[in-house]
Amino acid sequence: MTLLLSLLLQMQVGSAPAAAADSSATAANAAANAAAADLSLIDLIVKGGGIMIPLFLLSFISLYIIFERYITIRKAAAVPESFMPGIRNLMVKGDLQGAKMLCAQTATPLARMIEKGIRRIGLPLKDIETSVENVGKVEIARLEKNISILGIIAGIAPMLGFVGTIIGVIKIFYAISATGDFGIAQISGGLYTKMVTSATGLIVGIIAHIGYHWLSIMVERLVFRMENSAIEFMDILQDN
Repeated sequence: MTLLLSLLLQMQVGSAPAAAADSSATAANAAANAAAADLSLIDLIVKGGGIMIPLFLLSFISLYIIFERYITIRKAAAVPESFMPGIRNLMVKGDLQGAKMLCAQTATPLARMIEKGIRRIGLPLKDIETSVENVGKVEIARLEKNISILGIIAGIAPMLGFVGTIIGVIKIFYAISATGDFGIAQISGGLYTKMVTSATGLIVGIIAHIGYHWLSIMVERLVFRMENSAIEFMDILQDN
């Protein structure tokens, strides 16, 4: 009986340190999880430093241009399928005033281009074609307004993020030189700046890059449609 009691006492004494260690590890993990949960998006932005201000400015400009150009191009492309057949029917009948009115009611780059050609009827076909092409170039330039800025932002934003990376590395080495110690406390602040600015710069650059090519494709499709309509209009004039 005495031997059994001594064995039980030894087991309790041995298990106490292990339980204490487990509870300490659990508490440490809970504290780490709580700290990670408390780190919000705003905290990460603040950790990025002053370089985040131009990055957010570029992101705002990119989103504004993307949405504004998208709406403008969609409106410009909203030409009814019956527009050119209607122009052909009116011109075959000799109703130029009705054709002009149809163009005015449609109010799109394509309609303005055709209206210019109708107003030049009576001049040589070459002059009419030149007038139509000139109006088309002006309308295309209006559609492409500010799209090139997205291309510039797509190149600048990642570079600004890289500048933030360099600033973060400088902070790390400065902390090491000031304290003479190489530890987590010395490198954590610099790593925050480095990673946050790099990620933000890449995200802004990707958004601007996608927006640039997306809008360019939309403009190209509309230009192709305008060119086909211009050719069809010149065919109408030659047939009549």
